[in-house]
Amino acid sequence: MEEQATNRVNFRMGGFLFGGTHQLTIRRGFSQARGVQPVKAYLRTGPNRVRIIAGRYRHRRLVFPPTEPPIRPTPDRVRETLFNWLQGVVTGARCLDLFAGSGALGFEALSRGANEVQFVDSHPVIAGYLREMLVQFQVEGSSVCTADAFTYLEGGIGRFDLIFLDPPFRDQRHALLLDALNRGGHLNPHALVFLEWHRDRSLKPLALPAGWIFRRQGHCGQVAFALAGPPALSGTG
Repeated sequence: MEEQATNRVNFRMGGFLFGGTHQLTIRRGFSQARGVQPVKAYLRTGPNRVRIIAGRYRHRRLVFPPTEPPIRPTPDRVRETLFNWLQGVVTGARCLDLFAGSGALGFEALSRGANEVQFVDSHPVIAGYLREMLVQFQVEGSSVCTADAFTYLEGGIGRFDLIFLDPPFRDQRHALLLDALNRGGHLNPHALVFLEWHRDRSLKPLALPAGWIFRRQGHCGQVAFALAGPPALSGTG
């Protein structure tokens, strides 16, 4: 049985509120707005859910809205390895989550004692979702900026101790972004940058700008990842 109705509806999906006037199809006891996933489907979709691994928010889940292209959160195994590498570094750190997406990296850092995380994403829906998550997690001192990564790095954003640099899958502009971070004076003397990129069949290493070095490297399936240090760290052991 099916009937049509036009109405103003609000969908709260995983903490994110969608609203507006929609043409609804009422079928078998639930409603579906055209162009918007059903609430139940959204909440149950695996790729739209990511859990925080450790710290004060341990086991809490981030449920993020569907987008096109879809968000690909950093896999649990990669995040666990990364934050094992960062033991003793995250506590009290000022962090930048430059292609924030689901916010998994930034919220994991906050969970493990980071003092501040600046979340940056160019998609306004994702930026709104991240602001809602900061409210839900009762996070103070962190914020969200809706901006292109390169535009954001041109501003007076201060210096960071830890940067998460995970651009869209197959986007290989890492070297340009590292240059922008360094030239803009956005790195503290002992800053570290987490890099994540697509590991293709050629297994070619990611190119770094002159003076940058890999501190740690790993891979998980098609995902390659590393911690890199800027030129100021090149002479240290």
